Amino acid sequence: MNCITEKEILGEAELLDLAERERRQVRQTTSVHPQMTVDDAYRVQAAWLDIRVDRGEKVIGHKIGLTSRAMQQAMNITTPDSGFLTDAMVFAADQPVTAADFCDLRLEVELAFVLADDLAGGDLSIDEVLDATDHVTAAVELIAARTPRTDPVSGRTRTVVDTIADNAADAGVVTGGEPLAPRRTDLRWVGAVAYRNGAAEETGLAAGVLGHPANGIVWLARRYAERGLKLEAGQLILSGSFTRPMTVSPGDDFRFDFNTLGAFDIAIV
Repeated sequence: MNCITEKEILGEAELLDLAERERRQVRQTTSVHPQMTVDDAYRVQAAWLDIRVDRGEKVIGHKIGLTSRAMQQAMNITTPDSGFLTDAMVFAADQPVTAADFCDLRLEVELAFVLADDLAGGDLSIDEVLDATDHVTAAVELIAARTPRTDPVSGRTRTVVDTIADNAADAGVVTGGEPLAPRRTDLRWVGAVAYRNGAAEETGLAAGVLGHPANGIVWLARRYAERGLKLEAGQLILSGSFTRPMTVSPGDDFRFDFNTLGAFDIAIV
């Protein structure tokens, strides 16, 4: 059931796009439309993607979020969420990232799956995801909040509906290290250490993503199949974070060591 009109959907998408382009936060979506549902939020996200594609961006993949039990409990939900990735959201490894180019920038450690074949259907398995994957690579997701996590005036915390409308908080991706064929190792046991200024800040195992990082892609492919869509060959899928989001400040130097998948650096300026 749709709880807000197409005109309102477009208005919210345009506002989020303005926030992204002007690097400034706007008011929470549900502060104006408290009746919005998760389905409405995905409609806003889709309308925002249309705006960006019309501007010349190309869809290159998707992100999956809220894959850990702790994050789902914090957001009072029982399923992950998802967002889009375009070519304008890809950043090179070992290159500086400018904090001021994002709204409340944070970093998350993930694995990225690059598909060799299309994935579609509501009954996929982990094995089918691995069979359809060309390679897996180390990745860091750039997280942003175009609407405030906590409203500075009212103290209101944004909801999962706000987050989904805001492209599931996705702002970009950095990949690096050494690509790995998906069956060369048990991906559940791929680990990473995130160092900030030489000190270990976060550690985690990919099993923290729904028990296996491919499970998020199973979920996403099923959700897309319900809408008559598919994940396409060549797309990059961020499978979900297995560390907490890390805040950043100009001058921070991060190193992300994924052991057998290699390592790369991100300097925040």
